[in-house]
Amino acid sequence: MNLETLWVFFLLAACIAAFIANRPRMDAVALIALVALVLSGTLEVGEALAGFSEASVILIAAFFVIGEGLVRTGIAYRIGDWLVARAGNSETRLLVLLMLAVAGLGSVMSSTGVVAIFIPVALSVAARIGTAPGRLMMPLSFAGLISGMLTLVGTPPNLVVNSELAREGYAGFGFFDFTPAGLLVLVLGIAYMLVARRWLVGPHDAQAQPDRRRRRLNDLAADYQLLGRSRRLEVDVDSPLIGHTLGELQLRTRYGANVIAIERLRQFGRLMLSTSANREIVAHDILLVDFVRAELDLDCFCAEMGLQRRAFQDDYFRNMSRELGLAEVTIPPDSSLIGKSILQLRMRSQRGINVIGLRRRGRALGEDLLNKKLRMGDTLLIAGSWKAIRLLHTQAHDFLVLSLPAEIDEAAPAAAQAPFALLSLAIAVGLMISGLVPNVVAALIGCLLMGAFRCIDMDSAYRAIHWQSLILIVGMLPFALALQKSGGIDLIVGGLLDLTGEASPRVVLATLFVLTAVVGLFISNTATAVLMAPIGISLAQQLGASPLPFAMTVALAASAAFMTPVSSPVNTLVVGPGRYGFFDFVRIGVPFTLIVLVVCVAVLPLLFPLY
Repeated sequence: MNLETLWVFFLLAACIAAFIANRPRMDAVALIALVALVLSGTLEVGEALAGFSEASVILIAAFFVIGEGLVRTGIAYRIGDWLVARAGNSETRLLVLLMLAVAGLGSVMSSTGVVAIFIPVALSVAARIGTAPGRLMMPLSFAGLISGMLTLVGTPPNLVVNSELAREGYAGFGFFDFTPAGLLVLVLGIAYMLVARRWLVGPHDAQAQPDRRRRRLNDLAADYQLLGRSRRLEVDVDSPLIGHTLGELQLRTRYGANVIAIERLRQFGRLMLSTSANREIVAHDILLVDFVRAELDLDCFCAEMGLQRRAFQDDYFRNMSRELGLAEVTIPPDSSLIGKSILQLRMRSQRGINVIGLRRRGRALGEDLLNKKLRMGDTLLIAGSWKAIRLLHTQAHDFLVLSLPAEIDEAAPAAAQAPFALLSLAIAVGLMISGLVPNVVAALIGCLLMGAFRCIDMDSAYRAIHWQSLILIVGMLPFALALQKSGGIDLIVGGLLDLTGEASPRVVLATLFVLTAVVGLFISNTATAVLMAPIGISLAQQLGASPLPFAMTVALAASAAFMTPVSSPVNTLVVGPGRYGFFDFVRIGVPFTLIVLVVCVAVLPLLFPLY
């Protein structure tokens, strides 16, 4: 082992340690490593930056956009509605349909996005049929992971492995080459979850009660004790508030008075206005104010601000639903908001929404709400325009929308472009299957059709792309070349062959699967595929075997992130709603990972002969 090899291994170990610690962000770590490889002379500048021209990177970005088009046109949500209608009151039927729907949709769009869409659907159906959410959330995450095993574009690791095959001069995989093994894993996963679900219910879930109606705005307001804290206050003609914007007044910071909405007099009635930071107060406005400081003297506050109390009308929140909405969101484990107070979030100025409620471990927190530091699993009540609330779905790294009230259906825009979104997807997939054009060109055609049919606009398209994932791939791809140039891959391959001795290629496949799955416990599945793909292909070359079963073993093992809640974002999304602990994933995920291992060793050599 020479100094250059030692340097590459040291840098790789440092990256893995940083990934585990999540300090700094994974994409930043990848870029730092890329620069270090260039400065050390291990790689030339062109070699280090080659990842930016990788077709697989463009292909991944394109399918992020296509997936967002399916969300914006309502197709994903219509599948959820169909699921609710078909499941009836049967938990077994619900689990089977849920896993099939998530796996099917996730095979052509981001599995993280699909799981985020289906969590509120599963929660609402679970409440309706009286089953514990924990019996559905882990099957949901497992189906999201299995969806990546169904098609070439199901998950970035598949594309990374396929790109490595092409780099080595092999033909690579077709669009449906993953499907036979993936379908078998899906069937086994459904059967496994039908048995394992009984171990997913804790004492806290034992009292699940059916609730056959969908929650409305008034229900959300009551859950967060909003009705008891809020007041309607009319602005007098001599009020010092007149002529000032909400941002200038800083009522929330100074008094704990959070203005949720403004009713403004118009010729034919009152108009409900959202509360952006630049909203100016005028005489006779009626402010809907949420007071989060119990010690505030309301009479003194009204006298100082020139405000008069006004009574609430019956079903007040229902009457304001056309212009203003509420939503319940939770804080996922990788959210950048953890540790920040609600005041520090600057929601009104940056996103046009207000945080007006906080629940922690099922209990609404009212006092000193604005200064509470957010924790993983907290649920927040958000108020704002329906447009702003819908945009929360594009910020899944910070928020996961748990429930939307029934009134959103009345405010929802027409989904007239849904047929065109399906047509665009069908054309893109059809071109990829036919091989008439390269896969990346087919995906770009699908994106352009989505735009031409107005299924998605440019701003939404750029927001839909998970840039962190792309930069992570671009930054980690040079490691494969660095390991090859320094002799690191030969060293690893030699060690694996020494470990397996004269064993059959199936034993080598099993060893490769285990190594990949273990690496995937600590770093993302994409980074795992980047590192392990060249090792798997080199193993096949050393054995004189076909690289296809080895490459697919790496891809499937990278997606088999079932064993811990932090192995994949798909798992971390369901921890809060399912009320899981770390070892819930260990005891359910480890046996199923072994099942996937058996599938790889037994089936892949039949689909792709070793010799």
